[in-house]
Amino acid sequence: MAVLGVGIDVCDLARFEESLERTPRLRARLFTEAEATKPMASLAARFAAKEALAKALGAPQGMEWHDAEVISEASGQPRFELRGTVLEQARKLGVATVHLSLSHDAGIASAMVVLED
Repeated sequence: MAVLGVGIDVCDLARFEESLERTPRLRARLFTEAEATKPMASLAARFAAKEALAKALGAPQGMEWHDAEVISEASGQPRFELRGTVLEQARKLGVATVHLSLSHDAGIASAMVVLED
């Protein structure tokens, strides 16, 4: 397997929370209904994950936020469920596997994405 893309992103929790409070519709624009119910640290990590995924995919225009949903497995391991515009870009690049790691500590949420063929 070859690495096709890598993306990383960090998100300041306090700043992210202020953004969501200042612009209430932002939560619905960025997150699916299931994601939107998560605690703030998890939301910030999911936002970082979507940003990291966009970077790994080459940051193409026109991708929809809801087309990349972060799902937690029963084990707690996060993974992406891709659809629509994001799935289309991943297929165009030949992506077969998407690895995702999330973390949040000391007021910062972070995510790393690795794409493989």
